[in-house]
Amino acid sequence: MPKLIQEQQKSAFDTLKGDFKWTNRMQVPKVEKVVISVGVGKMTKDKGKVDLVANRLAKITGQKPASRGAKKSIATYKTRIGDKIGYQVTLRGKRAEDFLNRLVHIALPRTKDFKGIGTTGIDEMGNYSLGIKEHIVFPETADEEIKDVFGMAATVVTTAKNKTEAKAYLSHLGFPFKK
Repeated sequence: MPKLIQEQQKSAFDTLKGDFKWTNRMQVPKVEKVVISVGVGKMTKDKGKVDLVANRLAKITGQKPASRGAKKSIATYKTRIGDKIGYQVTLRGKRAEDFLNRLVHIALPRTKDFKGIGTTGIDEMGNYSLGIKEHIVFPETADEEIKDVFGMAATVVTTAKNKTEAKAYLSHLGFPFKK
């Protein structure tokens, strides 16, 4: 079983303190939250498929997703103000830890032709955004029909001060970055 993030947090200080000249354990970055969002796209008019996306996202995250409505009407996309155009889940604490452990150790290695994740998703504030093309890489949805496959975006919000600190911390947590 992979180490939990809290255990890795303790060893991060010992491993990374020389690189960043940390003098206190409280200077080590922490994962504040994980935000997972899914757009329903062309499925907007099919209520059954929109509910299916919400149910599968709830299975994957262990938390009921909040629906997101359109902010303005766009005739080209046939959307009106308030139409459900996506779902979002914000995970904190234990649920965020569990999701990250499943993402890093189970889901990402199951993706087709996986060679690591890129570091371009790390922003200047130390957060990491990642796109997942198929939700079926998570074991919670493996037994269901593969007919309606959707992608999702996951953002890991950390307390890291910059890109290099965030990359070093996430690598220490086990994120499989490309070499």
